[in-house]
Amino acid sequence: MTLSCTLKLQSAGWKFYWIKPTQSTETETETDYYNISSVRVSDGGQYRCRAGRRNPVYYTHYSDALWVNVIENPKAVVTIKPDKHVFRGETVTLRCEIQGGGDTEWTYDWYKKDNTLYPYRTTQEFSFSSVRNDDSGEYTCRGWRSSDSQSSEISDAVTLTVSDAAEAVVSVSPLRWLTEGDSVTLSCAVRHSSTGWTFSWYTEVPSRDSQGSLRYSTALLSDSSRGSGGSYTLRPVTVKHTGVYMCRAERGEPVFHTRDSNLQPLWITGESPPVSLIINPSRTQHFTADSLSLSCEDQSDSTGWTVRGYTHSETVSDCSSGSGSTCNISFLSTSHTGVYWCQSESGGRSNPVNITVHNGHVILDSPVHPVTEGHPLTLHCLSRNSNTSASGIDVYKDGSVLQNKTTGEMTISTVSKSDEGFYHCKHPEREESPKSWVSVRVLSDGKAPLSVLKLLSSAVAASPYVLVTIILAVKCYRARSKTSQCSSLAIKLNPNI
Repeated sequence: MTLSCTLKLQSAGWKFYWIKPTQSTETETETDYYNISSVRVSDGGQYRCRAGRRNPVYYTHYSDALWVNVIENPKAVVTIKPDKHVFRGETVTLRCEIQGGGDTEWTYDWYKKDNTLYPYRTTQEFSFSSVRNDDSGEYTCRGWRSSDSQSSEISDAVTLTVSDAAEAVVSVSPLRWLTEGDSVTLSCAVRHSSTGWTFSWYTEVPSRDSQGSLRYSTALLSDSSRGSGGSYTLRPVTVKHTGVYMCRAERGEPVFHTRDSNLQPLWITGESPPVSLIINPSRTQHFTADSLSLSCEDQSDSTGWTVRGYTHSETVSDCSSGSGSTCNISFLSTSHTGVYWCQSESGGRSNPVNITVHNGHVILDSPVHPVTEGHPLTLHCLSRNSNTSASGIDVYKDGSVLQNKTTGEMTISTVSKSDEGFYHCKHPEREESPKSWVSVRVLSDGKAPLSVLKLLSSAVAASPYVLVTIILAVKCYRARSKTSQCSSLAIKLNPNI
């Protein structure tokens, strides 16, 4: 800023004196102008000048006051769309806003990590059409106005983070084990990001190809509303809702999609499903290398059904071959552990049944379906080597021994609700079997006191194995007046499922 002091009839030998009310002394210059090289807000105020010469000094009168108003430099601000955390391949736009400085006549300098990013870029925005990981970093900008050579203050640094492919994740509440009439909510979220996403929901549907072979494809759920909420609620659930669900998120223009999410299964037990899944041998636990048969049986029609399985590896596959409704497994392995059910092309489903394949020496032979209160219950401890005696094998319930040194068989002549729980066998020298939940169906109208949370807590505390038996029949507590059958499931203990 330069102030000039004009003296009428000016001649040689004059000096000039400058003052404003906040100064106690005058500033003297040899010239008739006063220059402030880098003006600050404190330099604002009323300025006066006068001239003087000779010794003693002869002074002119002070000039009229001149008011100088100095304001703060406008501040540049960087904004990033769609978000500061983006994913490889997204379109990202950076914009430089000059706060308090208007939006015309400005040119812009962009910086990344204190280095000029584009020294000749004058636009307010610039975009990465397909952002890469090495575009991550701190970005700043500054504005310049040519009309008065004014510059803005440089913006604060804004960090752009570019991650690998976007991943959608599905969770379920309250449980994925349900009884007809319950409600359940599936939630979809994008890992490490929450801004600007909309969500779509999908499930697998069967169809036949040109050769007549059954195929499953992903289909958009017609009753799901696409939106930013990221949730999909089924209320009430029916047996036909048994299956696997997934979601996908999208945002931006052009649209950027995440990968398909993990598969989230839902298992629903009904009072009278259209078909039953028959297990032979009829027990939940089996030895590796044994054989197993699963078949769909319908009183009116046993055709058109397929046995499907959801294994502990979190994959869904057809167990039946061709168009048959029977699945024969001649050589079991632990990879066969999972949930199995019957499914038709029209969407009909049976109640799901659990299968646990154990690569050990001892398993528990327990019923696949709930036992009705008042009926007898017999549990067998089976040894892989049929020549090995079951003598000395202990039977446990909920982690406590029930019978010591038994013959490997225990019978309860009249089952009551108190007999419900986790059972397993333990050999004194070799090992113990997996845990299996024995469910008791009560035909009265009363309600059992056991909560799902207590059940899950006892399962985790009791089991030394990675695979923990979780029981669908726990839902019978809340609807035990129904005649529905409940089955168990061995799933991999995984907090992300």
